[in-house]
Amino acid sequence: MQNLRVNGDRLWASLMEMARIGALPHGGCGRLALTDLDKEGRDLFVRWCREAGCTIKVDRLGNVFARREGKRPDLPPVMTGSHLDTQPHGGKFDGVYGVLAGLEVIRTLNDAKVETDAPVEVAVWTNEEGSRFAPAMCASGVFGGAFEAEYVLGQKDLDGKSFGEELKRIGYAGAEPCGGRAVGTFFEVHIEQGPILEAEEFPIGVVTGVQGIRWYDIVVAGQDAHAGPTPMSMRRDALLAAASMVAAVNRIAQAHAPNGRGTVGQMQVIPNSRNTVPGEVRFSVDIRNPNADALAQMDRELREACAAAAKDAGSDATVTEIWYSPPVVFDGGCADSVRQAAESLGYKNRDIVSGAGHDSVYVSRVAPTSMIFVPCRGGLSHNEAEDAEPAHIEAGCNVLLHAMLSRAG
Repeated sequence: MQNLRVNGDRLWASLMEMARIGALPHGGCGRLALTDLDKEGRDLFVRWCREAGCTIKVDRLGNVFARREGKRPDLPPVMTGSHLDTQPHGGKFDGVYGVLAGLEVIRTLNDAKVETDAPVEVAVWTNEEGSRFAPAMCASGVFGGAFEAEYVLGQKDLDGKSFGEELKRIGYAGAEPCGGRAVGTFFEVHIEQGPILEAEEFPIGVVTGVQGIRWYDIVVAGQDAHAGPTPMSMRRDALLAAASMVAAVNRIAQAHAPNGRGTVGQMQVIPNSRNTVPGEVRFSVDIRNPNADALAQMDRELREACAAAAKDAGSDATVTEIWYSPPVVFDGGCADSVRQAAESLGYKNRDIVSGAGHDSVYVSRVAPTSMIFVPCRGGLSHNEAEDAEPAHIEAGCNVLLHAMLSRAG
């Protein structure tokens, strides 16, 4: 068992084949959740899993579970997985690496004719990114008990299409209940999406936890007015107020360095006319911190800054928190399994806290969980230029294989 290794070339080839679905001009991928391209990616994964001898189950949130049976079907499965949906201008590795690494573990066990005691499963979680339907990680969130199923199924995209309608349309509204499924242990392998491992030349990160995240929808209400006749002193410019709020988001994150993060990634200006003073602006805010108290302080500062900016511009602001994912500490025993696997394989490793949210956050509420990180070039992710070394991709999958074997028997 100690000499067992995955087929790195096969894993890389699978990643590149999946990357052709939703391929973008600059080398990335665009497979938004519950689109036709998402369906195509899911269909390919399901076909590969069936060819590997797995049984497939799909729950009512569209989460897919591919199972390789063990000698003891009564034991809860050792599970791995991630997501296949991407950002609009996403890369080839974010999420999909964790899914196809799980498939490669199963293929490797098949090649070596290894029979585990516990079953092994690979999960594909629906809408991890949250770029089409907010909040992020919502289907794994239902699985972990953070959200009600009906709440997520009713979420709508910017075109007014609901999660539930689109799930049915692409044929992945399954019959299985979401949640209540026994999981012995969950591991997720992922690119770091940050620069630390590459900068410090560690091929493996042992992920001990995930920082807290708060998402907001902010609406600034001013007054539409003609850009020519309306004096500057008499305007209620919603965009002027919003601009001050955007600057405040950056200022607040900087004030909580080195761990604070603040991002405005979406904005709608209404009526969006060249010669009309904007009467309404809607925008998103994402703030993060691994310390719950610091994140709460950032929340207070954001609300105060928005109120002050609205007052100064003669407008009104409504700040609605739509998602809060508290800081998470992963299971110490699972982290030890990852650490021991890396060391037994001779891979230099270090502990690390994830700056990004992952489905593991919610799975950790119902099962012992940890993650494995590998470097990505320049720490770049959510970008078409996202990239990783084949050797690192293979190393992370080898660690995953041995961490899972240590739990599956």
